[in-house]
Amino acid sequence: MGAGSSRYRQIGAVLRRHGLGVLAGVLGLGGLVPFHRGALGHARQEDPYTNPEHVRVALEELGPTFVKLGQILSTRHDLLPAAWVAEFAKLQDDVAAAPWEGIRDVLREELGADPEHVFAQFDPVPLAAASIGQAYAATLHDGTEVVVKVRRPGVVAQVHEDLDILRNLADRADRRWDAIRQYDLPGLVEEFSRTLRAELDYLQEARNAERFAQEFAHAARVRIPRVHGETTTSRVLTLERMSGVRIDDLEGLDAAGIDRVALARLGADIVLTMVFDNRFFHADPHPGNMFVQPDGALGACQDFCVSGLVSV
Repeated sequence: MGAGSSRYRQIGAVLRRHGLGVLAGVLGLGGLVPFHRGALGHARQEDPYTNPEHVRVALEELGPTFVKLGQILSTRHDLLPAAWVAEFAKLQDDVAAAPWEGIRDVLREELGADPEHVFAQFDPVPLAAASIGQAYAATLHDGTEVVVKVRRPGVVAQVHEDLDILRNLADRADRRWDAIRQYDLPGLVEEFSRTLRAELDYLQEARNAERFAQEFAHAARVRIPRVHGETTTSRVLTLERMSGVRIDDLEGLDAAGIDRVALARLGADIVLTMVFDNRFFHADPHPGNMFVQPDGALGACQDFCVSGLVSV
């Protein structure tokens, strides 16, 4: 295992700890084992852990690579029961936040000054924390409200190490497990690796967002946030702030008077236009990235990093 052996041990420890919780749940003993009171290092909470909670917390503890896997699973209603999808959906924008001190250091290194000087206002409490970065509300000196995405400290080395481990495990499974060979695990891991590595570079995401804006410049009901290049680097991305209702907040959509049938048609039109006309598409449109504007327009607010060219 080489230099990554400590990471293998860490992954194994997390899986063993939460695996025992899942096993207890399967046997109907989850309520009798006090995992929620801190047993075996679990975080304390009022109610007993459910099996989906055990797995979601394990993914979160394992870090960005595994959180991204959970985010992907959160969109697969065709594969998972509703309770599991709902739990994994918490990983879309409700991941434990990295400490402000480390984020502040990244901002200072990338922008050349403290955030209080670069921006007219900067709220150190994150709007959202996701697998690769965290989003903060800020105001430019001209009064423009923006969202500043900051890449988590140390995430690049962690992701690269985890992807190497996943590739190694996929190769082993492919060689030793006949039943799994039909799914081409090494190929799936390679595709996942390309996508996740692209997410690490916010300059690429900025370029993709700008291209999307050009592609949909004449689409009145599609809103792509403007990139503010003067405060954007490979580790910091500053975007125009958009307000709206999350696309999966059905009660919120109804309360805002949004025609959900028309919204569904708009979403389908956008996907078909991206794939068949533009051949350049947003490949991570989970609900945490899609917000509906008061007039029914759809705003794709972040995570353009996994968008890319596709041959159709």
